[in-house]
Amino acid sequence: MSLPARRSRHHRWGTWWGLLLAAGGVLIGTSAGFWQLGRAAEKRVLEASFAAGATAPALQQLVPDGEATARRYAVLRLTGHYDPDHQVLLDNMSYAGRPGYQVLTPFETASGTVLVNRGWVPANGDRRQLPDIRVDGGVRQLVGRIEHLPRPGILLATGAVPAVEPWPRRLLFPTSAEVSAQLGRPLRGFQLLLDARDPDGFVRDWHPGGMVAERHVAYAVQWFGLALTVVVIYVVLVVRANRRQTS
Repeated sequence: MSLPARRSRHHRWGTWWGLLLAAGGVLIGTSAGFWQLGRAAEKRVLEASFAAGATAPALQQLVPDGEATARRYAVLRLTGHYDPDHQVLLDNMSYAGRPGYQVLTPFETASGTVLVNRGWVPANGDRRQLPDIRVDGGVRQLVGRIEHLPRPGILLATGAVPAVEPWPRRLLFPTSAEVSAQLGRPLRGFQLLLDARDPDGFVRDWHPGGMVAERHVAYAVQWFGLALTVVVIYVVLVVRANRRQTS
């Protein structure tokens, strides 16, 4: 085979491989971009529900678990008392890039017991030293919003916390049933996000569903930009290859 023919063959194979790689990059970038836009749309729905919950009349007692999803972000105004001796530190909860915990404290009312999320506290560099989350157990009235307990994107198996472990206990993404088993009494299947104006709370920068919609849009723009970059690079490389082929 002559040298020009061999170069032509290699050029064709290189062009096809480059096309396949470019197509894969564009597919990944555009798919991820549209997925992020879909997540942004979902978050806007949650944000609208969150805003609507603030304007609706506050409920005066705990709702059944079966109604919690339909009433997500509804405001509850409850009278009862904290159980300060059996608190939970939700582990691996970051805020503004800092590691820490969210503090769950059982709140006992005439209609049942619910976990109240009193907010985020920073973690100490020494894992053996827990933050000070003390609260009194006197009768009080508090305001909070119905919300699911946080769940990870990928749930890994975790070892059970021994029943003799002292309180407060560090738990990683527990369900309400798991916390209920630790407490030895029934809990509602949801948490309450303590209102930022209520006392005895920590950092309470609540956002529906976690990340705001604008962040998802920003990620979508980055993914679409990546897809466009792949196309531009492919076109530049093809043009250069064709020039070398004809020279």
